[in-house]
Amino acid sequence: MRMLHTMLRVGNLEESLKFYCEVLGMKLLRQKDYPDGKFTLAFVGYGHESEHSVIELTYNWDTENYDLGNAFGHIALGVDNIYETCAQIRLRGGKIVREPGPMKHGSTVIAFVEDPNGYKIELIELTTKGSAHNQEAVAAGK
Repeated sequence: MRMLHTMLRVGNLEESLKFYCEVLGMKLLRQKDYPDGKFTLAFVGYGHESEHSVIELTYNWDTENYDLGNAFGHIALGVDNIYETCAQIRLRGGKIVREPGPMKHGSTVIAFVEDPNGYKIELIELTTKGSAHNQEAVAAGK
């Protein structure tokens, strides 16, 4: 088994695609309208779905916003240079909601950015190029 995608419901598909593609640098992998169901699915990510986990953006044509609730936490992205990444996100119009710095009770450097729908994306500075996640963040549940 492997993780395929995470689905997020979005209120404005174009605004969300702009954020994920232009601000975070993902690619639109595929998009399809379902007129009978009145919804559109758009898949974005950093690589082809056959080899990478992606994000499915679900746009229900009759819904402009959602109550995010308090159960969902965040999506995490590994980055090589968190300070440079945050600077680039800001230049592209992204909203940094937690500046880069060490996580509480640890030394892993993290930051948070918020998408147009209010979903949080955690940026984790990778200690070893290509590592999936820092052990400290895993142990802390962050």
